[in-house]
Amino acid sequence: MLPFNKPYFVGTETRYIEDAVRSGKISGDGTYTRRCEAWFEQHLGSARALLTTSCTDALELAALLLDIQPGDEVLLPSFTFSSTANAFVLRGAKLVFVDCGPTSPALDTAALAALVTPRTRAIVPVHYAGTACDMATVLGVAGQHKLAVVEDAAQAISSSYQGRPLGTLGALGAFSFHETKNVTAGGEGGLLAINDPELVRRAEILREKGTNRAAFFRGEVDKYSWVDVGSSFLPADINAAFLWAQLEALDFIQAQRCAIWQRYHEGLQPLAALGVELPTVPAYATNNGHLYYLVCRSLAERTALITHLRAQGIAAIFHYQPLHRSPYYASRHDGRPLPRADRYADCLVRLPLYVELDEAEQQRITREVLAFYQQ
Repeated sequence: MLPFNKPYFVGTETRYIEDAVRSGKISGDGTYTRRCEAWFEQHLGSARALLTTSCTDALELAALLLDIQPGDEVLLPSFTFSSTANAFVLRGAKLVFVDCGPTSPALDTAALAALVTPRTRAIVPVHYAGTACDMATVLGVAGQHKLAVVEDAAQAISSSYQGRPLGTLGALGAFSFHETKNVTAGGEGGLLAINDPELVRRAEILREKGTNRAAFFRGEVDKYSWVDVGSSFLPADINAAFLWAQLEALDFIQAQRCAIWQRYHEGLQPLAALGVELPTVPAYATNNGHLYYLVCRSLAERTALITHLRAQGIAAIFHYQPLHRSPYYASRHDGRPLPRADRYADCLVRLPLYVELDEAEQQRITREVLAFYQQ
């Protein structure tokens, strides 16, 4: 069975982990943690980049930083993972779901302005498949109403909007290094990019259980103590050591993934004439090869395609179930229909994409998809 995903191992991960172990400093903020954070600060241009145990934790840290309070409203897409929503629900926020756009699963930025109320505090765009949302509109609405923007850039490493790295356009940007992402920190991991310098000091405190421990180790205070709320968001240095090996090979990883994405896109073009939608990359965005998807014409067709591929030894899967229909939040949703989110939930299918997927295997996948439609 060709898997849907297979994490890529550079080959130096275990050597760096052993080095971290031999150093005697394997908790957070060790040598590899600092090395990774410096790398991201340089490549993103953020005021500060903080490694976290997951993208979920990065988003929860962002919600704490924004001081989201019960009753505050947060605009975010319904077609996303629960972590995007949980971070703000945990602070008592009311979620206001936005439908997908007319040409992609990303949120419909044209709908944002009409959803803003006096209680709105933040907009959380999700860069689906590593492709940028229309950030000019997002930032325009946020600026007009003095709202914070938190970019969920879980899938968006090495992607940009009009030349600017994703995760750096809002006040905060959250990244994932889960094993399904382009690079991993050993299975789990995340990062919060802090683009507003005024948030840096408090972010360091919140990440360290509410203590000023980071300032203590810099020699700025003679002892550290509990000064704010917080939690344990800091990963072990052995996770950072794994991630560092991946970052060293990032250019190779990205080149391989983008080449696979492009071969799918060229080989599956005949489907467009049948009304099967292929991904689009707007002129303002770049493609990071995170995932390749098709949008079938119906739920029944999607189910049949997945079944056909599985019978041929190919694992293809669907994606999110919309949060406005979820067992947890359906009764709390304001009742607005979100038909595009429903359609992507029913019709979108993702094809295998990982660095070690060779051309022959990919050609077999493409042939089987085309054969299904030729039937």
